Order: sequence, then structure tokens, then C-alpha cells
Amino acid sequence: MIGRLNHVAIAVKDLDAAAKVYRDTLGATLSAPLPQPEHGVTVIFVELPNSKIELLEPLGADSPINAFLERNPGGGIHHVCYEVDDILAARDKMKAQGARILGTGEPKIGAHGKPVLFLHPKDFLGTLVELEQA
Repeated sequence: MIGRLNHVAIAVKDLDAAAKVYRDTLGATLSAPLPQPEHGVTVIFVELPNSKIELLEPLGADSPINAFLERNPGGGIHHVCYEVDDILAARDKMKAQGARILGTGEPKIGAHGKPVLFLHPKDFLGTLVELEQA
């Protein structure tokens, strides 16, 4: 059901500093910062030949990333994102197998302009999983 790895997301306290590490130290190509108010984050994508790294900075006091950064003050891997052909079919199959969909269970539009859902980390070996419609 899952397709290719779309991105690995890393939560950071300082998006500019994190972008500098990837750009200046690793020589990576980066996207412009993209605020995502519906998700409570600002993101920058690090372009790789076969995937992306998504740098996440909290956007506002209610950002879900704030709690993660309180537990992990230095930042760290927040989630992995896999592509699926049909996000509603994937959601329904996950639910039928007992997986918990976070939020309302309805897809939201993600940073790539495509529908996304998040799956509870307790159902996926301690890893928060994002599904994005390909």
C-alpha cells in the first residue's frame, strides 16, 4: 500500500540555523520557508536526489511541535512520510486494521499541496507516520 518515502521530518527550534547547517555544511539545496498555519509549523525542504528532509519549526504557541521540542530540546526526527496512491482508501484500510488516525481522520492539505494524514506512533513502532497522496 505505501509507496516511496517522501520525506523525513526533523523538528528544530531555529529554522534559520538548521537551514544553514544543511546549506553551508552539507551543500544542500533548500526550499524557501513555507508557513503552514493549519499544521502549526513553518517548513523548509532539503532537496535530495531520492527524497527530501523536512525541517519543522513551531509556528505559534499552540504548535504540536512545541511539545516534541520540550521533550527533545536539541530537536530530532519527528516523523516519516510515505506516499500512497489513494489516501482515503489507505485511511479506511488502516482503520479497519485497528490503526488510529490522528485528528479528525479527515485529510488536511500538507506542505506539498496534497492531502495528508497522520497515524498514531503507538501503532507504528513508536514512529509518527504521515501519509501523503501521491
